[in-house]
Amino acid sequence: MHEHVVTASIAAPWGPIRLAATSRGLVAAEQLTSAEEFAARLQGRFRAAPIPSTNASPDDPAVAHLVRARAAFEAFAGGDLTALDGLPIDLEDRPAWDRLVLAAVRGIPPGATASYGEVARMIGKPGAARAVGSAVGRNPLGLVIPCHRVMRRRVVGWPAGRTGAEARAARAGGRSPARQPVNHRVTGR
Repeated sequence: MHEHVVTASIAAPWGPIRLAATSRGLVAAEQLTSAEEFAARLQGRFRAAPIPSTNASPDDPAVAHLVRARAAFEAFAGGDLTALDGLPIDLEDRPAWDRLVLAAVRGIPPGATASYGEVARMIGKPGAARAVGSAVGRNPLGLVIPCHRVMRRRVVGWPAGRTGAEARAARAGGRSPARQPVNHRVTGR
């Protein structure tokens, strides 16, 4: 039997962010998804209905993870692009390949991008770009694991500054996104 999942949502300037956690950490973060869709996806994934945080015990470790995540997402929406970096995550239900790929993707810093092929090389699997792309597409923790920083292939001259989500977060905090030098590269991982 799977561990129970607790859910919460926070308001962001661009719409709601739905969060879910177990006692080990965040398991899902989705934007612009209805509460019903989010709960249905979690039920399919974990084979049990998620528990709203309002119905969970305040002493539940999953609730503590959600409280921390709420504060981190609020800081992120306020322009702190590193606020999500230290959040504990729980990907135990994901295949080992996905966990390997998503750990590499999580290490891509704000303002940098990587291609699927570069991520494949980071994890010691050159030639596995397609499989990397598939794992990135299954990422259940958007923004926390910044899959928006991974592209099919690097485009020289593409402004590798903040991504759309990061730019919206910065604008919502009253700051315009700063341009970063073009063609940042993530290497040596």
